[in-house]
Amino acid sequence: MATGFDVSRLEALLESAKLLQSTLDLELILKHLLRTAMGRLLARRGVIAVRKGSGKMRVELVRGVPGLKAGAPYSEAEARVAGLDRFFRIGPERDPDGYLAVGGLAYGMKAEEAEFLEAMLGVAASVISNAQAHEQARTANMLLDQRIQELRALLDLGRGLAATLDPAEVAQLVGFTLAGRWAISKYAVAAFKEGHAAVLRQKGLELAEIAPLRETLSSLPEALLTTEANRELIEALRAPEGSLLIPIRTQEALIGIAVCGPRMRGMRYREADLEFGAGLAAQAAVAFENAWHFQDALARQQLEKELALAASIQRDLFPAKLPGMKGIDIAARNRQARQVGGDYYDVLPISGSGPEDPYLMCVADISGKGISAALLMSTIQATLRTLLRKESSLLEITAMANELLYATTPPNKFATAFLCLVNPSNGACRYVNCGHNTPVLLRASGEVEALDGPGLALGLFPMRTFGEREFRLSNGDILCIYSDGVSEAQNRAEEEFETDRLAECLRQHSAEPAAAIVDHVFAAIDTFAGEMPQFDDITLMVVKRERC
Repeated sequence: MATGFDVSRLEALLESAKLLQSTLDLELILKHLLRTAMGRLLARRGVIAVRKGSGKMRVELVRGVPGLKAGAPYSEAEARVAGLDRFFRIGPERDPDGYLAVGGLAYGMKAEEAEFLEAMLGVAASVISNAQAHEQARTANMLLDQRIQELRALLDLGRGLAATLDPAEVAQLVGFTLAGRWAISKYAVAAFKEGHAAVLRQKGLELAEIAPLRETLSSLPEALLTTEANRELIEALRAPEGSLLIPIRTQEALIGIAVCGPRMRGMRYREADLEFGAGLAAQAAVAFENAWHFQDALARQQLEKELALAASIQRDLFPAKLPGMKGIDIAARNRQARQVGGDYYDVLPISGSGPEDPYLMCVADISGKGISAALLMSTIQATLRTLLRKESSLLEITAMANELLYATTPPNKFATAFLCLVNPSNGACRYVNCGHNTPVLLRASGEVEALDGPGLALGLFPMRTFGEREFRLSNGDILCIYSDGVSEAQNRAEEEFETDRLAECLRQHSAEPAAAIVDHVFAAIDTFAGEMPQFDDITLMVVKRERC
């Protein structure tokens, strides 16, 4: 009997050693140890504590012990109070690497079982040490890789900013870089200089006026993570707690600030993030100054020639007539803020040009103005038309369009776009939002849905994946795709038109044809803005599924 038991125990020990040495995942190793110990002893409670590096011993795994929590410092006295009464050392006697403790044994513990556990933990000690070394090396590699990625991001940003001669584009590119770097949904970039219009690009935030706060902001360090101690400044800026403030300075003065909202999922900004923000601010300051100097130096006559040429190019890019689709009423209009704008819309056939064939609807907002925007618009149109001859997958079209635009346009040129593939026969729609405004879907019932899911702009970064979503246009439903010139139109009180007013206008005139709805929206914007000038291009596309 004893010999048979010893052989069985030896085989179990060898099997455990084999399992332990087959992985470098510390969590899996510890789970196996605790599961084996509790299983062999029929224990109801168990804990494993491990010392990582030169730090304190901390609880790593807890089973059936409500009084102890993973991550807490380990104390044998507290473990005994919690109901654990059998303790096994992991590693050297004088300075152990950890402890395994169990309690609530069903039949007590035999000497041979204690010997088995001690032998198993002896094997586990070196395995745990190797796993910790592996984890430290992996963490170090991840940090190194992150720093390399940060350096590349700064180099890419520097290349884009060096070619940018529009302060608004600088702010937008800085904002996109911050949002993409830290996956934040709330950010703002503000810049100002005497004699020039203030620049403000923000998403998810409504910053207070910066001018009264310039003196306070001038005294900030290169980057500041806001806390409860900065509550007065947070409230003055109207920024959420946990935001990262990055002043933008020249050698002479503060010229702007970037505000990054709290990171998603409770993640915190690290010291390395503050360094990245400071480097970004230094590049942004130079880019803003260069853009303002360019604006001052550019002769009006040269601008007029450029605008005339760009306007001629752009007029030929908008569709002279939108296609007819069975059961679908569609209308669109663009009104530019200047002689040449940066908005674009089109409706392109996928496989055929019949009324029942699917079509790709596109509304885009091109970075910049003038001839560069017109040329980028023509590039987008040519790219989409070329891809549609070869591809029918919306994700493939979007990804390939992004790669082509990135490869064939300057670094500072990109476009937000909403691409929607509609099937007239059943109203099925699939869409990809490339950093564009969220369209409004008004159901026949009067309910409003926002087609969210924005991604990165086209042509901004290479090798990007995009997400596709779908919905269905039912009878009487209205889809409204628009540029930010609609939602951000302002009145004298500096209030914005916003999507709520747009949705209400759609609801009031939902019974009318798509062209009439477009007319009503433009009229509503003009009435709202009053005598205020139009600051941005206004583009609107209305798609209505006709009632059968």
